[in-house]
Amino acid sequence: MDTDVLGVQKFHSRAVPRIGGIGIILAVIITGCISVLRVPALGQWMGMMLICSLVAFYGGIVEDFTQKVSPLRRLICTMIAAALGYYFLDARIERIDWPLESTFFPYVWLSLPLTVFAVAGIANAVNIIDGFNGLASVVTICMLLSLGYVAFQVNDTTIVILALMVAGAIAGFLIWNYPGGLIFLGDGGAYFIGFMLGELAVLLVMRNPQVSTWYAALLLIYPVFETLFSIYRRFFIRGTSPGLPDGIHLHSLIFRRLVRWAVGPRDARALMRRNAMTSPYLWLFSLMAVIPATLLWHNSGMLMLFCFLFIVSYVWLYARIVRFKTPRWLVWTKKE
Repeated sequence: MDTDVLGVQKFHSRAVPRIGGIGIILAVIITGCISVLRVPALGQWMGMMLICSLVAFYGGIVEDFTQKVSPLRRLICTMIAAALGYYFLDARIERIDWPLESTFFPYVWLSLPLTVFAVAGIANAVNIIDGFNGLASVVTICMLLSLGYVAFQVNDTTIVILALMVAGAIAGFLIWNYPGGLIFLGDGGAYFIGFMLGELAVLLVMRNPQVSTWYAALLLIYPVFETLFSIYRRFFIRGTSPGLPDGIHLHSLIFRRLVRWAVGPRDARALMRRNAMTSPYLWLFSLMAVIPATLLWHNSGMLMLFCFLFIVSYVWLYARIVRFKTPRWLVWTKKE
């Protein structure tokens, strides 16, 4: 149970179970077994994928139960999982595409750390955006559906199946999480989903050269840039450790300064309503990256342009909200 309702990143008023990740991973395992029964050739690959994901899941779920696992140890778990995926699944970043050519990384000492830090970073990024009911769930469902669509376009059936399996499992969790917040994703669920997103994105891009590496970059840019921006803000601007929690992520600012359903008492009903109204802002914002990534998955130049536009939009919006200059059309108000 998440009983801490006063923390800087807490926006609920009662104790809530934070073990939603258990339901998600069980759903993926069950549907994985059904898929293997129907297509036995998937067995070894899917089994290894789930084994690797369990390593990332372990660090998060232990934290959910004990509240004693440091961010560094959880990061190490996801890095170990990514390294296992590198060797046993061939989930390796070995090239970066440009409009006219590609840069290749044929050496293990280059591709291994790049892959490990990228996948572990994505897992950590999903955990960072998991701040409000339905936020991380809907954002990652959209990303997984995009991965499934692009995989279908290039006839990568394995990626299609696994992406839809994970998306379906998250959708089952979402019923209980949004809008009322009856159960939370928890660190275990966030790290599991983030790891699966990272692995599937790497596998799709590297197994299918016609898919630009910038597709994965744009698809995942919202949680990734949120993480990078938070590190920059904490370390360089505030002079604090990047691992310390704070309450000024973009989603936190939207909750406090844009969604004005309740001003005054921190009562349970008002908090739940404001919580539920915060996530749609970020759903739409993330779609600014997911939609062009899905439509332009083979066009490196356009994907790079949209990555730049997303970063500019994020920094502009964050700066406007911090300086109390939020555009009026973005602000929810309640008429008395």
